[in-house]
Amino acid sequence: MGLFVTCLVDAIRPQIGFAAIQLLEEAGCIVEVPAAQTCCGQPAFNSGDDADAAHLARQTIAAFEGLDHVVLPSGSCAATMVHGYPELLADDPDWAARARAFAARTHEITSFLVDVMGYRPQGRRLDASATYHDSCSGLRDLGVAAQPRAMLAEIEGLQMHGLEGNDVCCGFGGTFCVKYAPISNAIVTEKAEAIERSGADLLLAGDLGCLMNMAGKLHRRGAATRCFHTIEVLAGRADGPAIGEEA
Repeated sequence: MGLFVTCLVDAIRPQIGFAAIQLLEEAGCIVEVPAAQTCCGQPAFNSGDDADAAHLARQTIAAFEGLDHVVLPSGSCAATMVHGYPELLADDPDWAARARAFAARTHEITSFLVDVMGYRPQGRRLDASATYHDSCSGLRDLGVAAQPRAMLAEIEGLQMHGLEGNDVCCGFGGTFCVKYAPISNAIVTEKAEAIERSGADLLLAGDLGCLMNMAGKLHRRGAATRCFHTIEVLAGRADGPAIGEEA
């Protein structure tokens, strides 16, 4: 199978990519990371630039053809591929069928591990408490909710706390947080307040963009909550700097 790393993971938090490879190999996969991959096209697609988004869709499909599954540590990028690519290329006779076939074998990583591979982490321990934010695209576009929680329940010593408004947007939304900064800030402020009220040591989620947004707000508020991608915890890689603490 092929791992699509995503731009943010590659540039900001490569550890998530290594955690993904570790978990996929533990699940019995032979992992390839095609060097030709770049951006999935999500920013262009969400901004209405269909021409450039379609170009990136074709490039990505070509890079991963021949692999039986495509797996991403990002619900938003995965949703772009699953739903956006067939839409973008629907009228292209040379690419429409390829886009549909590509979408059918594309998965967000926790969904793939649980629903396709039947994977559960073994021998992991983390003496901490955590709360979980359901990122919008993974939850609404792909139905990712039970899968990460099922695997987190296998981590010895990890106590999960509920999060008020766990399924409410964090205010990131890609370019939304730039175009509508005051609205974005109000949303993430409410989210940070809810995270702090949970009393959890850690905040977990499945999209690095959302985590960066929430980690930044929590840091500016002086909160002690530390932020990790879910798969970092599942891979036993939450013993180093959290998101936003790398510098």
